[in-house]
Amino acid sequence: MNLCVYGASSDAIDPEYLAGGEELGRCLARHGCGLVFGGGAHGMMGAAARGAHEIGGVDIIGIAPSFFHVDGVLSPYCTELISTETMRERKGLMEEKSFGFIITPGGIGTLDEFFEIFTLRQLGRHGKPIAILNLKGYFDDVERMLKKAAKEHFMKKETLDLVKFFQEPEKLVCWIEEQEEQLEAIESVKYLR
Repeated sequence: MNLCVYGASSDAIDPEYLAGGEELGRCLARHGCGLVFGGGAHGMMGAAARGAHEIGGVDIIGIAPSFFHVDGVLSPYCTELISTETMRERKGLMEEKSFGFIITPGGIGTLDEFFEIFTLRQLGRHGKPIAILNLKGYFDDVERMLKKAAKEHFMKKETLDLVKFFQEPEKLVCWIEEQEEQLEAIESVKYLR
C-alpha cells in the first residue's frame, strides 16, 4: 500500500516538525507502506523520505514537475522519480498512485493539496482515507475552522468524519491500515455475492 504525504518543502521550520516527519517515514516503512510525495529533498517531504529510506524495503516515489529538476531540490532517496510538465499533472499522479493521504505541517501548497483532496472526497470522487498529522498543534486552527463551518451549516456535519487528526505517526498509520482492512472486507463480501 502506497500512501501520499503532503508537507512543507522548507528546512527553515522548527526541527521538531522535521523529526516528526522522519518518524512518519520510519513508521510507513516499518508497516510496509510505500511513500508517494512531491519529490523534495527538504522540509517535511524530505524528512519523510529520509525516515522511510532509513528503514528501507519500501517504494519511495517522488513526483515532481520538470522545473524542480535543479541541483539540491529533489530527494536522493527516491526509488522512483516521475517527472511531470505541470503541478496539476503532479497532483493527479500523486492521487492516482496512493491508497490514502497524510497531511503534515506545511504552507499554502500543502493547504491547497489538503483542501483539494478533502473536497474530492466530500464530492465522492474518491473514497481514500485522509489523515492529518497534527504535530505541535499545527492544525488546531484548521480543525476549529472546519467544526465552525459545519456548525454554521457551510458544510454537512458528516463531512467532518472524512478526515481524522492525529498527534502521533504510529496511530495515524495504524488507522489507515484499519481503513484498508475494512475496504478489503467489504470487497470480499461483494465478491462472494
